[in-house]
Amino acid sequence: MRLHASTFVAVSFVALIACQKQTVEFVPPSADAGLSFTNPDDGGAAIGVPEASLTSYCASYTCTGPFTTCPTSHFPCDVNVMTDPKNCGGCGIECPSMNTEGAYLDCVAGKCVPSCLEGYADCNGVREDLCETRLGDNDNCNGCGDACPDPAKPCIYDDDAKKGQCGCDKGRSFCAGACVDLETSDDNCGACGVACPRTGASEPGSNAHYGCDEGTCGHVKCDQGFANCDGKNDNGCEANLLSPTSCGACNIACDPGQTCRRNSKGEAECICAKGQTLCGDTCADLRADLRNCGGCGIDCTSIALNANGLGTCTYGSCGFVCMQDWGECNGDPTDGCEVNLASDPRNCGACGNECDVLSGQPCIAGKCAVEPCRDGEVPQ
Repeated sequence: MRLHASTFVAVSFVALIACQKQTVEFVPPSADAGLSFTNPDDGGAAIGVPEASLTSYCASYTCTGPFTTCPTSHFPCDVNVMTDPKNCGGCGIECPSMNTEGAYLDCVAGKCVPSCLEGYADCNGVREDLCETRLGDNDNCNGCGDACPDPAKPCIYDDDAKKGQCGCDKGRSFCAGACVDLETSDDNCGACGVACPRTGASEPGSNAHYGCDEGTCGHVKCDQGFANCDGKNDNGCEANLLSPTSCGACNIACDPGQTCRRNSKGEAECICAKGQTLCGDTCADLRADLRNCGGCGIDCTSIALNANGLGTCTYGSCGFVCMQDWGECNGDPTDGCEVNLASDPRNCGACGNECDVLSGQPCIAGKCAVEPCRDGEVPQ
């Protein structure tokens, strides 16, 4: 039977009836017969070791900081006011959204602390428009005040890496919004904007054209993706650099079972190592690939069915594992990891580990709450 959240909240305020059986005892270790840590001159008293006392712990029915019970709680003591952005420093104190797209507020040590998203910065120091600057322009390339004053070396910003630099890499120049090699660029030969004619005095051959080399026009060049691998001029650039016998360059052969494809940088390479299968443009190990599990296109990423689990692929079969502090306790995989093990008193720290629910013993951080027994109370 599943109890409603309101039931758990209500029982958290039930008065303590009797100290429960859950007991934790700290007992001093017994002396080893073969070792001695006593002083023979003082009657055998231990040297520098205080007399250890027995401490008994009984069930507790109150929250311990920073955990508390809020009106929105599902279970007693399930809110950490030091880290919960909806109850930051106290129940109902929610960290609001920011006015600018690059900023957010997070709950740190019980206070809503502003932070900038990656790629944004607070360059004007004004709290009302915090994180107003998106990095990557010539005034703030890689950070506030990181300027690129030379028009020939503007800010080149990589949105994926969230990193910028003034000007292109060594050996390349900035022309019409792109970094090019002036030694070989047919559209920027020797200087920006100098385009080479693709025709000349004679026919250049198949898969070839006239273009730029060493910064000057008029050179016969192979079209992109082709090469003259046999050294003969009468058949032009006969080799396709995406073939498994000349992958990216002449005489680079792929291993049996491999395919020649362009990678994310546009470079040709032999792909799919032994044990992998080409699925679209991706090499996948069908035994473990989440999006190609047991076959191309079999996606396990949504198999957990909720935000508390992660899909898995094991030996070609989809499954799921629960994220930390969550568990699949009802034996029904269709609802994923449905139990919060950090706060559910019926499944505290593990499925089936039940606290004294009827008396209101809460589950705090995955443990049934206990406290030292008061004077006169005896653990049952």
